[in-house]
Parts: sequence; structure tokens; C-alpha cells
Amino acid sequence: MNPSHVRINGRSEPLEAAAPLTAVLEKQGIDPLHASGIAVAVNERIVRRAEWSERVIKPGDDIEIVTARQGG
Repeated sequence: MNPSHVRINGRSEPLEAAAPLTAVLEKQGIDPLHASGIAVAVNERIVRRAEWSERVIKPGDDIEIVTARQGG
């Protein structure tokens, strides 16, 4: 993977400099203040919602964003 990128749900995405997780989520079309049913892991570690604004994402990080779906 390019060192100025992150991997989000298996896809390489550009990230030139460190940024808060909330900014990365917004770039993915997720409103961090009103998102419900969303779980985020960075480098295989769950990031609690209360820590999203404090968690800094750096180039090379691996992010998984999971959305809960209803159904059966």
C-alpha cells in the first residue's frame, strides 16, 4: 500500500497527513455526530465512539467501518 494512503474496508484511500477519525468518517459520508449503528476498528482495535474525535489516523492505518443492518 502507498505510504500516503490508508486502507478503509479493504480499499486504499488517500491520506496525506494525520487526521482525526471523525474527519476520515466525514470523508466517507458518515456524520460522526449523528451516526447510529456504526462500529469502527483501527488496526484491528475497536475505537469507542467517545474516542472518535481524539483518535488520530495516520497514513498506513487499516480502518474497518461496520454498519449494523436490520433483517433476517
